[in-house]
Amino acid sequence: MSRVLLIEDDRAVREGVTLTLRRRGHEVEAAPNGEAGLAALGAFRPDLVLLDLMLPDLSGFEVCRRIRATQQLPIIMLTARGDDIDVVLGLEAGADDYIVKPARGEVLEARIRAVLRRAAPADGGGPEGAARPAEVHGDLVVDRAGLVVSKHGKDLALAPSEMKLLLHLSATPGRVHSRQQLLEHVWEHSYHGDARLVDACVMRLRTKVEDSTRSPRYIQTVRGFGYRFGPL
Repeated sequence: MSRVLLIEDDRAVREGVTLTLRRRGHEVEAAPNGEAGLAALGAFRPDLVLLDLMLPDLSGFEVCRRIRATQQLPIIMLTARGDDIDVVLGLEAGADDYIVKPARGEVLEARIRAVLRRAAPADGGGPEGAARPAEVHGDLVVDRAGLVVSKHGKDLALAPSEMKLLLHLSATPGRVHSRQQLLEHVWEHSYHGDARLVDACVMRLRTKVEDSTRSPRYIQTVRGFGYRFGPL
């Protein structure tokens, strides 16, 4: 199973989540604050980070930004409130998903599995995973099998949700996808999910692939419907 780094200052929550995940076979390293969590990254080498937003030293937002500056680990935010501002700021900082505490073990497990699948190499079984030469879309080169996207010959550092979103949209250039369709495919939220996940991910992705976020060439908005890739 996966190696999970939990950064949570509430002792009861920290112990409860740790026990829940270990019972499901995960290896867990728990840190009580942001500095300890960042220090644990190198030695523990987690597959995923569960990150509380409300930390006593460094904020969860700052911890998320620092992780994203050097690594593209999957990050799931933990928030005690369904607060709009907290959620949006966390997503803009680079989180892949979020969970409102307290969360049941089944919810934690489902979200962890979903976000890890986004970070896994393609298996060749579907349209995004089929073994074939890298695709060229304008200035972007997309290697679906290797999960590598480059622009002008330089590899782009894409978080798991950003990579999965780009792969999904670019598989059918010109086709419009609703936010709900993207939630179901990229985030695996089969219920009526939170469109902010999609919008924040699009915003982050545009800063990495577009020459101008004001006039996007690749990730285009179709007002009233959703998003599409191109046409270029």
